[in-house]
Amino acid sequence: MTTSSLISAFAHIWRAEILPSRPLILPPRHFTYPAQVEEVERGALEVMISPSDDPPFLATFALGFRDPVVPTGLWSMPNPEELCALSGGYAYVISTRHPERFVMLSMRPVLAVHAVPAAALLLFIGHRDILAWGADGKTWQANSVSSEGITVDAITATTLRGTGWEIRTDQEFTFTLDLANGQRIGHS
Repeated sequence: MTTSSLISAFAHIWRAEILPSRPLILPPRHFTYPAQVEEVERGALEVMISPSDDPPFLATFALGFRDPVVPTGLWSMPNPEELCALSGGYAYVISTRHPERFVMLSMRPVLAVHAVPAAALLLFIGHRDILAWGADGKTWQANSVSSEGITVDAITATTLRGTGWEIRTDQEFTFTLDLANGQRIGHS
């Protein structure tokens, strides 16, 4: 899944535009994510962000992987001041009011993102794990859900149902996670 636009499932207090390239003249406010990175310009995601009550700024997000399988784009967050940017599967959550405050998710690469407004969560899907982000930050992480590969089959306000693969048996299995805490409530 590759995305190059804004997925706006949650109310937010900012506007953002993905730029085709870095502007020749940089604006007065420019932030690079992560702050200590070499060669961030190569393939970086360049975004002009305009918070509702603060001056706009340019955000440069370092590229993770050059693979069309991993997502690139912007997502609104359960916290209306936050923005999530994915650049080649690297996920960054930033405060649009205080852009120096950010989190780079340790899950690399993120392979899919699912907004669940009814549960006020943004879900990040990796090869083996699922991470849930709420209005106050990381809510839970379900580790080793699958030996390799997770397919999300259905999401409700309270559960996520999916398919994984078990290395010991070389078979697919289904699972259900409780969105309140990430705990498995079924495995067949």
